[in-house]
Amino acid sequence: MRTVLQRVSKASVTVDGKVISSIENGLLVLLGIEDADNKDDIDWLTNKVLNLRIFNDEDGVMNRSVTDIDGDIIVVSQFTLHAQTKKGNRPSYIKAAKPDVAIPMYEAFVKVLEQRLGKKVGTGIFGADMKVELLNDGPVTITIDTKNKE
Repeated sequence: MRTVLQRVSKASVTVDGKVISSIENGLLVLLGIEDADNKDDIDWLTNKVLNLRIFNDEDGVMNRSVTDIDGDIIVVSQFTLHAQTKKGNRPSYIKAAKPDVAIPMYEAFVKVLEQRLGKKVGTGIFGADMKVELLNDGPVTITIDTKNKE
Protein backbone atom coordinates (compact mmCIF):
# COMPACT_ATOMS: atom_id res chain seq x y z
CA MET A 1 0.00 0.00 0.00
CA ARG A 2 1.20 3.44 -0.85
CA THR A 3 -0.25 6.57 0.65
CA VAL A 4 0.09 10.32 0.59
CA LEU A 5 -0.97 11.88 3.90
CA GLN A 6 -1.85 15.54 3.92
CA ARG A 7 -2.49 17.46 7.11
CA VAL A 8 -5.50 19.61 6.32
CA SER A 9 -7.50 22.44 7.81
CA LYS A 10 -10.36 21.24 5.63
CA ALA A 11 -10.95 18.77 2.81
CA SER A 12 -13.85 17.49 0.75
CA VAL A 13 -14.68 15.01 -1.99
CA THR A 14 -17.28 15.86 -4.63
CA VAL A 15 -18.81 13.43 -7.15
CA ASP A 16 -21.24 14.60 -9.85
CA GLY A 17 -21.48 18.02 -8.21
CA LYS A 18 -22.45 16.61 -4.80
CA VAL A 19 -20.16 16.75 -1.75
CA ILE A 20 -20.00 13.20 -0.42
CA SER A 21 -17.39 13.71 2.34
CA SER A 22 -15.98 16.71 4.11
CA ILE A 23 -13.84 17.30 7.19
CA GLU A 24 -12.25 20.13 9.06
CA ASN A 25 -9.00 19.58 10.98
CA GLY A 26 -7.42 16.21 10.19
CA LEU A 27 -5.94 14.09 7.42
CA LEU A 28 -6.64 13.56 3.76
CA VAL A 29 -5.30 10.09 2.92
CA LEU A 30 -4.74 9.21 -0.74
CA LEU A 31 -4.42 5.41 -0.88
CA GLY A 32 -2.95 3.25 -3.63
CA ILE A 33 -3.31 -0.52 -3.46
CA GLU A 34 -1.29 -3.17 -5.30
CA ASP A 35 -1.87 -6.92 -5.70
CA ALA A 36 0.82 -7.82 -3.16
CA ASP A 37 -0.92 -5.91 -0.34
CA ASN A 38 -2.50 -7.85 2.52
CA LYS A 39 -3.96 -7.57 6.03
CA ASP A 40 -0.51 -6.96 7.53
CA ASP A 41 -0.15 -3.89 5.31
CA ILE A 42 -3.54 -2.62 6.51
CA ASP A 43 -2.61 -3.13 10.17
CA TRP A 44 0.79 -1.48 9.82
CA LEU A 45 -0.43 1.45 7.75
CA THR A 46 -3.53 2.24 9.82
CA ASN A 47 -1.35 2.27 12.94
CA LYS A 48 1.09 4.63 11.23
CA VAL A 49 -1.68 6.96 9.94
CA LEU A 50 -3.33 7.19 13.36
CA ASN A 51 -0.15 7.66 15.39
CA LEU A 52 2.10 9.76 13.15
CA ARG A 53 2.90 12.90 15.13
CA ILE A 54 2.41 15.63 12.53
CA PHE A 55 0.06 18.01 14.35
CA ASN A 56 1.34 20.90 16.43
CA ASP A 57 1.30 20.91 20.21
CA GLU A 58 0.87 24.04 22.33
CA ASP A 59 4.51 24.98 21.60
CA GLY A 60 4.07 24.73 17.84
CA VAL A 61 6.06 21.47 17.62
CA MET A 62 4.73 18.58 15.53
CA ASN A 63 4.19 16.29 18.49
CA ARG A 64 0.54 15.20 18.24
CA SER A 65 -1.25 12.59 16.16
CA VAL A 66 -4.65 12.81 14.48
CA THR A 67 -6.05 10.81 17.40
CA ASP A 68 -4.47 13.20 19.93
CA ILE A 69 -6.26 16.17 18.36
CA ASP A 70 -9.53 14.26 17.80
CA GLY A 71 -9.10 14.97 14.10
CA ASP A 72 -11.07 13.59 11.19
CA ILE A 73 -9.93 11.56 8.19
CA ILE A 74 -10.97 11.21 4.56
CA VAL A 75 -9.57 8.27 2.56
CA VAL A 76 -9.57 8.49 -1.23
CA SER A 77 -8.55 5.56 -3.40
CA GLN A 78 -5.90 6.60 -5.90
CA PHE A 79 -4.41 3.95 -8.17
CA THR A 80 -2.14 6.56 -9.80
CA LEU A 81 0.11 6.41 -6.72
CA HIS A 82 1.48 3.22 -8.28
CA ALA A 83 2.38 4.88 -11.57
CA GLN A 84 5.61 3.67 -13.11
CA THR A 85 7.33 6.36 -15.15
CA LYS A 86 10.71 4.79 -15.94
CA LYS A 87 10.02 4.21 -19.64
CA GLY A 88 8.50 6.78 -21.94
CA ASN A 89 6.12 9.58 -21.02
CA ARG A 90 2.92 7.63 -20.49
CA PRO A 91 2.71 6.21 -16.94
CA SER A 92 2.08 2.50 -16.51
CA TYR A 93 -0.28 1.38 -13.77
CA ILE A 94 0.49 -2.32 -14.01
CA LYS A 95 1.35 -2.52 -10.28
CA ALA A 96 -1.98 -1.02 -9.22
CA ALA A 97 -4.48 -3.65 -8.08
CA LYS A 98 -7.58 -4.24 -10.21
CA PRO A 99 -10.96 -3.42 -8.61
CA ASP A 100 -11.69 -7.02 -7.56
CA VAL A 101 -8.63 -6.88 -5.28
CA ALA A 102 -8.47 -3.16 -4.54
CA ILE A 103 -12.08 -2.54 -3.45
CA PRO A 104 -12.11 -5.10 -0.60
CA MET A 105 -8.68 -3.90 0.56
CA TYR A 106 -9.79 -0.25 0.44
CA GLU A 107 -12.97 -1.05 2.38
CA ALA A 108 -11.02 -3.08 4.95
CA PHE A 109 -8.51 -0.23 5.39
CA VAL A 110 -11.34 2.26 6.03
CA LYS A 111 -13.10 -0.14 8.44
CA VAL A 112 -9.94 -0.69 10.51
CA LEU A 113 -9.30 3.08 10.59
CA GLU A 114 -12.86 3.68 11.82
CA GLN A 115 -12.56 1.02 14.52
CA ARG A 116 -9.25 2.38 15.79
CA LEU A 117 -10.22 6.05 15.44
CA GLY A 118 -13.58 5.46 17.11
CA LYS A 119 -15.59 7.42 14.57
CA LYS A 120 -16.69 7.54 10.95
CA VAL A 121 -14.02 8.06 8.29
CA GLY A 122 -14.98 9.96 5.16
CA THR A 123 -14.39 8.33 1.79
CA GLY A 124 -14.53 8.94 -1.89
CA ILE A 125 -16.31 6.61 -4.29
CA PHE A 126 -14.03 3.93 -5.65
CA GLY A 127 -13.49 4.36 -9.39
CA ALA A 128 -15.57 7.55 -9.64
CA ASP A 129 -14.43 10.82 -11.18
CA MET A 130 -13.84 12.70 -7.93
CA LYS A 131 -13.00 16.30 -7.26
CA VAL A 132 -10.87 16.53 -4.14
CA GLU A 133 -10.48 19.90 -2.47
CA LEU A 134 -8.14 20.56 0.41
CA LEU A 135 -6.48 23.28 2.37
CA ASN A 136 -3.10 21.74 3.20
CA ASP A 137 -2.08 22.89 6.67
CA GLY A 138 1.62 23.65 6.94
CA PRO A 139 1.94 22.38 4.26
CA VAL A 140 2.54 18.93 5.68
CA THR A 141 2.55 16.13 3.10
CA ILE A 142 4.08 12.72 3.83
CA THR A 143 4.37 9.64 1.64
CA ILE A 144 4.38 6.14 3.13
CA ASP A 145 4.83 2.80 1.39
CA THR A 146 4.26 -0.43 3.28
CA LYS A 147 6.80 -2.16 1.06
CA ASN A 148 9.48 0.39 1.97
CA LYS A 149 9.12 1.03 5.70
CA GLU A 150 11.60 3.86 6.20
